[in-house]
Amino acid sequence: MEEFETLKRLIEAAGEDVAKAEGGNKAAGTRVRKSMQDIKNAAQAVRKKILEVRSSEETSA
Repeated sequence: MEEFETLKRLIEAAGEDVAKAEGGNKAAGTRVRKSMQDIKNAAQAVRKKILEVRSSEETSA
């Protein structure tokens, strides 16, 4: 599922900035907050896709 792969990529990409933000890097903290918003949106896309799959299975059964 493409949406899930996108979510995994976003989480991986945020990892380095999370470590930098923990070290006190304010710019990295800003990037992490933006990344978290992108991750939230990607997670919502995964939820919608799962519902579509479930709905299509129910209608075909």
